[in-house]
Amino acid sequence: MDIIFIQGLKTQAIIGIYDWERKNRQPLIFDLEMSLPIQTAASSDEINDTVDYKKVSDEVIQLVENSQFKLLESLSEAICQHLLAQHSAIQKIQLKVSKPQAVAETETVGLIITRQR
Repeated sequence: MDIIFIQGLKTQAIIGIYDWERKNRQPLIFDLEMSLPIQTAASSDEINDTVDYKKVSDEVIQLVENSQFKLLESLSEAICQHLLAQHSAIQKIQLKVSKPQAVAETETVGLIITRQR
C-alpha cells in the first residue's frame, strides 16, 4: 500500500470543554497519512485516478472550521469518516491532530487515530 500525506495543515476551530475554548477559535494542526494503491494513477498520470491532496485539505479545513466539537476525539473521528466516505480509493487513514494552545506548559498536545475500511 502506498501513502499520500499532508503534513502541518493549519486551521482554527471552536474546540474544547472550557468556557474560554467555546468563545474563541484555537489553532489546530493536522498530519494525515492516507493509504491507497497508486499504480493506476502512476500509469495514467491523471488526478482522477488518485486522491487529490488539495481537495482533501480543503475538505478538512471546511469541516473543522464549521464544527464545534468539545473533544478532539469527536472531531478526529468525523474527519476520518468523512474522508473514507468521500474518497473510495483511501483504504486507511492515520490522522494526527495537535492543539498547541491547550496546555501552556507544552509545545502541543493532541491525539493520533487510525481508521480503515
